[in-house]
Amino acid sequence: MKSDKITFIGGGNMATSLIGGLIADEYENRAITVSDPDLDKLSQLAARYGVTTEPDNNLSVAQAEIVVLAVKPQIMEPVARALAPALQQNKPLVISIAAGITAGALADWLGSELPLVRSMPNTPAMIQSGATGLYAGASVNEHQRNQAESILRAVGMTRWVEDESLIDAITAVSGSGPAYFFLVMEAMEESARALGLDEESARLMTLQTALGAARMAIESSDSPALLRQKVTSPGGTTERALGILEAGGLRTLFNEALQGAAERSRELSDLLGHKENG
Repeated sequence: MKSDKITFIGGGNMATSLIGGLIADEYENRAITVSDPDLDKLSQLAARYGVTTEPDNNLSVAQAEIVVLAVKPQIMEPVARALAPALQQNKPLVISIAAGITAGALADWLGSELPLVRSMPNTPAMIQSGATGLYAGASVNEHQRNQAESILRAVGMTRWVEDESLIDAITAVSGSGPAYFFLVMEAMEESARALGLDEESARLMTLQTALGAARMAIESSDSPALLRQKVTSPGGTTERALGILEAGGLRTLFNEALQGAAERSRELSDLLGHKENG
């Protein structure tokens, strides 16, 4: 049973998902503390998971070895500044799961020399199927890297980046990525209905096909390109459909879309981190 003392600042959906994943991964529930101003939310978390709850952020981190900042990016600065004196007392590992908040901004708000890990999880983490990018600040040692990875792996796979700017690429690929696939599913459902399938059939056939393709890609040693080639018979229906997609500039559209998402991620980091005042 793992018993690192972990405090979550914020008890929203992502924090709840992480807590559930940690407990499933044999973390001691009483070693996990959640702080949130919503007392009803704390009561629900205590009843569901048996975790410790504390509405006062400063009291909740007093004995913490790891602090997970799970509040909305828009309120991270005041929350972090208010926590800074308490965190400087015992200098726990601090993990941020807030989109757009750079390690530099956190260091400014929390004070120097705190070990900081910035992470970018995505929404499938809420069903333990997430993809999370991680970046470690200079003060993070190997043990703390392992701790951070262990926590985020409780809700899916993780990948470290050594250059923080690559978090913007992670955001474009996996952070925003579920919406791209939802859009493809939406379009396929609409086309299936136009071909005459009823609504339920169009939905189920589309979703199961997406699931099957994802599982094949994950479980195969072949690249997506090779898998595509293997299911594309010369002169067949798949070749005809793929030719239309290619002629329509699908690859160019995806490249432009991901470039746009990465650019917007950088813009939001500048805005949320107040770099212009740094």
